[in-house]
Amino acid sequence: MRSRAVGDIERLVHAAGAGDGVLAESIESIGAEAVARIVMAEVVDRADLRGCPPVAVSFRLRTEGTITEMIVDKSGSGVTAHPATAAAASRTDATVEQSLVEVVRGVFGPRGAGSSATRVLRWRDIDGPESFGRPALAFEPVRRLLDSIDRPYHTSLAEWCVRSGSDKWGVHQYPQHYERHFDPIRDRPLTILEIGVGGYDDPHRGGESLRMWKRYFPRAAIFGLDIVDKTALSTPRLTVLQGDQSSATDLERVVRATGPLDIIIDDGSHISAHVITAFHTLFPALRDGGVYVVEDLQTSYWPHFGGKSGAYNDISTSMGFLKAMLDGLNHEEIDGREPAPTDAAIKGMHFYHNMAFLEKGENRDGGAPSWLSRI
Repeated sequence: MRSRAVGDIERLVHAAGAGDGVLAESIESIGAEAVARIVMAEVVDRADLRGCPPVAVSFRLRTEGTITEMIVDKSGSGVTAHPATAAAASRTDATVEQSLVEVVRGVFGPRGAGSSATRVLRWRDIDGPESFGRPALAFEPVRRLLDSIDRPYHTSLAEWCVRSGSDKWGVHQYPQHYERHFDPIRDRPLTILEIGVGGYDDPHRGGESLRMWKRYFPRAAIFGLDIVDKTALSTPRLTVLQGDQSSATDLERVVRATGPLDIIIDDGSHISAHVITAFHTLFPALRDGGVYVVEDLQTSYWPHFGGKSGAYNDISTSMGFLKAMLDGLNHEEIDGREPAPTDAAIKGMHFYHNMAFLEKGENRDGGAPSWLSRI
């Protein structure tokens, strides 16, 4: 069962893609203070204030007849967002006043839906002429906070990789391929599962790629799966589950927790038998139009991972298994071929260095006309 907080976030994500009336009703139902906490936690998570000086910023978020005030504090120990007290509000470096409906839509809405029409920005100690000669120290952290509301789709995946510490860029060069497939659907309310959390046996390490996906897909629910219990890494919109990708029973339990999936990324053990088991179990849970990705396919040629060097079409290896499905794209054209369960369910396959993308969808375009000779 999902927590109430998770349900509230999902509700806000969907309402942020609807009209102002629907969004205002959702905010009223959840409660303005609860919504303010949710949206400011998301802003703080995205803003990346590393390298910025200490700052305190007040966000006065207006709803019909009320104002909910939150303070973002950046100090040496990190960044927090919390409800304002009179004492804290009096010491802020800047104050942002804005409609809560507008802020929620900027943070959780689809691409291009945001607006800052109701925003008023006030600075402390900006009256002297020296303020116009050099920017105040607070300018940069406030800019980053507001950019996280106004420009959630501006940052590239490669930049999020570096900021989050993911090895998908640098050690690998995966973002160029991911963005080709994922950019068109980046602003949808997706459900995403990545197998493999990282950090080896330490329950408090890893999650870099999961945090990257959370920031790249600002409206998505992100799930991670690892054989080690790393559930402590869960945060709003990011849930870490424990399970073994080689166990169909564990994977079925995962699907019961996630529900239907839009994107599945296998960055787990990279052992061929595990990759194949995961695909057989999880692919049926992928929605039509969804994408299944397998990373690090070089291990298909390494015996240590169950691969085989020189046996390029052996279906017990990851690459051999995937290549066997290529013929299924043309299954209606091949006389006498034994049908495979995926023939009519995969409409596209794309291979890049060490990775493959499979697009799920109806593959029933029909074969060549009967009068055309095939002999």
